[in-house]
Amino acid sequence: MIRTVGRVDYDERKLATVNMKYEGWIEKLYADYTGMQVKKGQPLAEIYSPELLATQQEFLNTLRWAKSSGEGKEGEMAGMLNRDAEAILDAARQRLRLWDITDEQIKIIEETGKTVRTVMLVSPADGTVVQKNAVQGMRVMPGDKLFDIADLSSVWIISDIYENELPLINAGETARITLSSLPGREFSAKIEFVYPTLTDQARTVKVRLTVANPGGRLKPQMFTNVEIKAGIGRRLAIPDDAVLDTGTRSIVYVDKGDGNFEPREVKLGLRADGYREVLSGLKSGEKVARAATFLIDSEAQLKGVR
Repeated sequence: MIRTVGRVDYDERKLATVNMKYEGWIEKLYADYTGMQVKKGQPLAEIYSPELLATQQEFLNTLRWAKSSGEGKEGEMAGMLNRDAEAILDAARQRLRLWDITDEQIKIIEETGKTVRTVMLVSPADGTVVQKNAVQGMRVMPGDKLFDIADLSSVWIISDIYENELPLINAGETARITLSSLPGREFSAKIEFVYPTLTDQARTVKVRLTVANPGGRLKPQMFTNVEIKAGIGRRLAIPDDAVLDTGTRSIVYVDKGDGNFEPREVKLGLRADGYREVLSGLKSGEKVARAATFLIDSEAQLKGVR
């Protein structure tokens, strides 16, 4: 059982941002506080942009030219002109779409023959406004980020695993998650991803788990307790306190009977729950001293056994 801590974080796959693609001014702000719940397509702000007005006017001029291009022409010439006009008109519509003008707004412009003074910025996804840089009346420039929107219906748990425990951890292992802020509640999740690099100072590897978050009770930056049960099978093992580590070798004292102990060098592997895996040097069923090993070692050195 590996016990560690974790931190609740946003699911990066469910983050969306709203950026500006043109210069303008925020005339009306609908998403006016951080933490507001929004739906996909819901208005966030109205933007006034002289540049967009000019683009709309060009579209209307193209629309009028397209309607009049085939007038007075007959046969193949009329058909060719109509096809050319429609292609140019489609290109003008596409240009408006690239400026984030919706198809509904384009349809209104076509039907009324008038430009729309302000353009509506809408939410690209369902979620919560977790960052708001927009202020009513402010000037915005291309590239400015106005909103970050996160879907918190599920969240990530980012946990730290020490370097020596890394061999025990694999994607797919099940973890039990608890929080001091939610006593009595447990969450279960599988490790989805083991990060490929270690942190510099703590020498830990981060692992990621995804947990459903109905009701939004798990909030980003909360701390969690994480227990991971790693299945390593049946292996030969001895208690930690049976091992004397000399710095270059690992020594255990094997009980040979009648109060006699034999020093034995062993090669050790994984450490888990107070035990060390034995790779070589011992056989199953042999008895080793796990108490007073320092006294046995001192006596062995006095007798020149070791």
